[in-house]
Amino acid sequence: MTTRIVLDCDTGSDDAVAIMAAALHPELELIAVSTVNGNVALPNTTENTLRVLDHIGVKVPVHAGAARPLVRPDFPVPRHILNADNPDFQIDYLDLEPSTTEVRPGSAVQLLIDTFLVPENDDVVLVALGPLTNVALALIAEPRLAAKIRKLVIMGGAHVGGNVTPTAEFNFWVDPEAARAVFSAGIRDIVVVPLDATHSAPLTATDCEEFHALGTPAGTAASALIRHRIEEQLEPETAAVPVHDALCIAYLVRPDVITASGSYHVDVETSGDRTLGQMIVDTRPWSTAPVTATVATAASAEVFREVLRDAFGNGA
Repeated sequence: MTTRIVLDCDTGSDDAVAIMAAALHPELELIAVSTVNGNVALPNTTENTLRVLDHIGVKVPVHAGAARPLVRPDFPVPRHILNADNPDFQIDYLDLEPSTTEVRPGSAVQLLIDTFLVPENDDVVLVALGPLTNVALALIAEPRLAAKIRKLVIMGGAHVGGNVTPTAEFNFWVDPEAARAVFSAGIRDIVVVPLDATHSAPLTATDCEEFHALGTPAGTAASALIRHRIEEQLEPETAAVPVHDALCIAYLVRPDVITASGSYHVDVETSGDRTLGQMIVDTRPWSTAPVTATVATAASAEVFREVLRDAFGNGA
């Protein structure tokens, strides 16, 4: 039995790996993709998504979503400052042709509402790999939506140590108000895959070689994408890198890829000079706060690479 999924993403390199895994793994059925402002501006995340799908020969509806955060005009540190050294980053080093597929009419927000309000889609899982702006907007626009989403898997947050700041992970930091709105909406099953889990299951140059050896468009592209991440490290010869978003896809196929987790009350800080965007996980045994999410804290790199090999080997 396959799991049907909708991806909401801000396609940079790790999203691209996740999209290919979701589109090609035989146990998954990718039914739609929505794009959001995040790793790069919305036009680029959308074009990146279309190029990746074209590259692997998969036709899936793609809808563009929010071009800015829920309430803020820009990132907490504006994009032109944060990305001053690389403002137009796409995945051009893959040499992918410009997309020949058109983005679908209608917003990503309407896509989410229309998809999850339909009774025959009550088995669909929503996977959010970027800032949670689209998801929050959909929940605000349609109050019935929270009860209709069977499961939401989120790549975001960090229980211990951020990446864009010492306390915050990028996706939650970009739009903390959206993240808070999603956790407080009452969705019955939220699984968060934060940096704690993704950093515990890194991939290596050897994995890149194995993906490339599969001889498929997806294997070759994934190899190049992950190798690019490795080469950006301070010591690339020995580096192993997290491929954050793709771990969420592996979880859908092999839940045992997550080796440690707990169910907690989760919130996101929306103010503070040092704590903006921080994921707050209430681990106190005596806490009376309602449980809002399952939070993964560790993962298996071995299971992760097995899932990716199965997906990328399935490409034509």
